Amino acid sequence: MHKTCPLVFTLPRRRSIAALCVTIALASGALAADELPVYTLVARDGVFEPATLEVPAGKRFKITISNAGKGPMEFESRDLRQEKVLAAGASSSIVINGLKPGSYPFFDDFHPDSGKAFIVAK
Repeated sequence: MHKTCPLVFTLPRRRSIAALCVTIALASGALAADELPVYTLVARDGVFEPATLEVPAGKRFKITISNAGKGPMEFESRDLRQEKVLAAGASSSIVINGLKPGSYPFFDDFHPDSGKAFIVAK
């Protein structure tokens, strides 16, 4: 086992181990340099703040969702095929792949009559 690259256990030559470690390090750096933009949503008893998130079309992004309500909530978007259930006081995140330009509704499935919010890709 190579001490500087714990992911590699059995490669036939030292040169191969070093090349693999360099490749992993370069890939890790490329991922860090291309971090996802993060958008924040706060849900409170069926209402999302902000009610509209504007995102760039074609780019992956992350949404951090916090439940500031008194009970559970569920981020639900049929168009995006995403759902996330959160207990009161909990936070979590979801990653959305690049969207085509348009408007994508979402709502709190525990409070379906509270209205919809939208992600707008431009």
